[in-house]
Amino acid sequence: MNQSSRKLFSRRGPRDEERLALMDSLSRTRTQIQQAYGSFNSASDGDLIESYVFEINSLQARYNYLLRRVKELEGAT
Repeated sequence: MNQSSRKLFSRRGPRDEERLALMDSLSRTRTQIQQAYGSFNSASDGDLIESYVFEINSLQARYNYLLRRVKELEGAT
């Protein structure tokens, strides 16, 4: 492959950059969900348990949004 072909394939468009950012956010959110579940499972105070339930629900809503955006971007290309 010549150098001009490599440049053509290595260029990223705005959709690619957005998709990469979304995938990074998905990964971080997945990690946060796992951490929140770990904290929930070790909590014994009712108020703490309730706060972890809200945190998990919030993170899951964020994860669903990010996943939907990735699918929309992939469908638009």
